[in-house]
Amino acid sequence: MIATNGSDFDIILISGEPYVDHPSSGIGIIARVLDAQGYRVGVVGRPDWKKDEDFCKLGRPRLFFGITSGAIDSMIINYTALKRKRADDPHDPYQSGVPDRAILVYCNKIKQLFPGVPIVIGGVEASLRRFAHYDYWQNRVRRSILLDSRADLLVYGPGELQVIEIARRIENGENPAGIAGTCIVASHLPPEFQDIPSYEQVAKDPKQFCRAQNFFSNHHSLAQGHAKRFVLQYPMPSYTSNDLDWIYGLPYSRIVPNDYPEFAMARFSIVTHRGCIGNCSFCSLALHQGNRIISRSEKSILNEVQRLTEHPDFQGYIDDFGGPSANMYGMDCSCACEKECFSCSRLNRSHQRLIKLLQRAGKIPGIKKVFVRSGIRYDLALESPEYLKELSRFHLSGCLKIAPEHVSANVLHLMNKDGRRFEEFRRLFNQLNKSRRQHLKYYFMVAHPGTTRKNALELKRAIHRLQQEGDHHPLEGVQIFTPTPMTLSTCMYYTGRDPATGENVYVSRTFKEKKEQKRIL
Repeated sequence: MIATNGSDFDIILISGEPYVDHPSSGIGIIARVLDAQGYRVGVVGRPDWKKDEDFCKLGRPRLFFGITSGAIDSMIINYTALKRKRADDPHDPYQSGVPDRAILVYCNKIKQLFPGVPIVIGGVEASLRRFAHYDYWQNRVRRSILLDSRADLLVYGPGELQVIEIARRIENGENPAGIAGTCIVASHLPPEFQDIPSYEQVAKDPKQFCRAQNFFSNHHSLAQGHAKRFVLQYPMPSYTSNDLDWIYGLPYSRIVPNDYPEFAMARFSIVTHRGCIGNCSFCSLALHQGNRIISRSEKSILNEVQRLTEHPDFQGYIDDFGGPSANMYGMDCSCACEKECFSCSRLNRSHQRLIKLLQRAGKIPGIKKVFVRSGIRYDLALESPEYLKELSRFHLSGCLKIAPEHVSANVLHLMNKDGRRFEEFRRLFNQLNKSRRQHLKYYFMVAHPGTTRKNALELKRAIHRLQQEGDHHPLEGVQIFTPTPMTLSTCMYYTGRDPATGENVYVSRTFKEKKEQKRIL
């Protein structure tokens, strides 16, 4: 049973987001998964951290508290790239309802109100702060959030398999140490673990910070010293298509509460796969969801489409159909190697599974349109003109969003992106959409490590050229780079070095320079 009031729960989940019984909601998925295993689950969504009663209304759980800030790190949701409070923005004020460093705040409340109850932390904020990390908002290296929160366990990445095993072990009185996809604090260094540079080392030496960055992976047993203790990471469990079919096949109601309007756009969306093989330097997906694609089966996805048609509020339009990059569906890899899938010659770039899936989904009675709004990797899409034709004819709502991010070869190299086929993609897309009045919209980024004023001017000229060539409203957004924990780009920002080569990297550090680069555009 999943509920938001009552007592005598086995597990109580606390989230910085309102509870939504939906397969695109992290807390909704974890609640459903535990419920399916027979546990009585209570959910406290977006509690007022100033009120003890918000944390006490469901009582004391029999097994443990699960705590997350939600799908976004609380510092990112509360502050702009220039460290201004979003709530104070005169043009678009936004009150998140989430405290700064939400996991620490929530854990402190639970420690105070329910001493002795085990605490498990998870979600993006926990996952990407599991080791010592550079904190942009304090401009210093902080230690693992597992130590600062005083939690018993940290779950990194999608946590369904982990939380099931945690619940089983705690219920049976077993030691929860050693669960795949979790981190614990230990008093000694096990021999099978890779000892990476300690918190004390990375906090004072940029070279050691870079060394630690190069060790980060979801696939290895890693240990990082903090004073006389060690944060131990156990490798991520191997999620399979069958696991995802089960998780997304659970009976979600898709009811969105009135106080969560920002979720409404995703109400009738469908997740087709997990992971991303792009490995962009500024993106945290590889160290959260993973750098391998795990696709759901066609049968599972089509069954979910069929269930949508039976929902009383469904009007026939699937809001979004995809994953982190919509056209990576079907690009699963069974290799045991740790090389980047994106550059592998054996990667299936045909898009045939995805094309057939889109066509079959669109033919289900009750479906009027299957939209792809989550964006695609244009360099992969170029490998399949047939996919671009399918996308252009049936699945766009007037525009397609892509992310070239920049035009400078040096900046793109540091971003781990390749812009050499950008113009080729533009020409093909415009050719296919000449009579449809559909256009491209672009995401660009300024102030990423390596970006100088000269590069910003280069990008400005490129955007002007796009406008002159017919892309009248080409910008979907211009983002100032925000250093987020654990990414390669953040390592470059903090150390001024490329961790892969050790070479110096130019960094725009002052707010004045960052604002100027955006103003140039």
